[in-house]
Amino acid sequence: MKIRIRFTKHGAVRYIGHLDVMRYFQKCIRRAKVNVSYTGGYSPHQVMTFASPLGVGMESEGEYMDIGIDDEHPDTKAILDSLNEASVPGIRIRSVRVLPEDAGNAMASVFASEYEIRFYDDKKDLCPDAKTLGDMIGRMLSSETCIYHKETRKTSRDIDLKEFIYKLEMTEDSEPVVRMTINSSSADSIKPVFVMEYLFDLAGITLPDNALKITRLDMFTQGDKGELVSLEDIGI
Repeated sequence: MKIRIRFTKHGAVRYIGHLDVMRYFQKCIRRAKVNVSYTGGYSPHQVMTFASPLGVGMESEGEYMDIGIDDEHPDTKAILDSLNEASVPGIRIRSVRVLPEDAGNAMASVFASEYEIRFYDDKKDLCPDAKTLGDMIGRMLSSETCIYHKETRKTSRDIDLKEFIYKLEMTEDSEPVVRMTINSSSADSIKPVFVMEYLFDLAGITLPDNALKITRLDMFTQGDKGELVSLEDIGI
């Protein structure tokens, strides 16, 4: 049996990379005395799968991992409480769900992610105000295509960002906030910084280094009709 765990990542732990997060949870699960499943062989390890890795420096409200459980009727509330008791500041467990037998694992299921982007206080003077930012988003949304040059370690190509953006808007509380839902699948993944760089280029403004405070809000899979379904909504 497998369970899906949703957790948050805030504060100083945002500078911890994905491999260290994996090692952390291996220890946290042992401290919490969760009845986790292990692989066989000479070097058994916990049955554990994470969804899309979070970039170093980003915070998150919606990270996911699936773990195997040697228990036919796991007490999800007890697992949640014991993991939080064994956890450290900055990482909190939000939910624990029992997955159906036919559920895909967290990594293979990810199709899209939702992000919130703010500007760090020491860079706000170099960034557009709310009206200008709203105009930039309006121009992007009204364009037929939004060609961006995407470079990776192995490839370099032009892509149309509009094909991979499912929501893009600006809201205001005490400051302008950009929210976007974008493709995060293994084949067509884009990063929120791609969209922000394109927006700044539209306005003829250079995006300052280290200006973006990016928080991942949630991750989604595709439902039977193509709709976006939170990974948290899979299971009970």
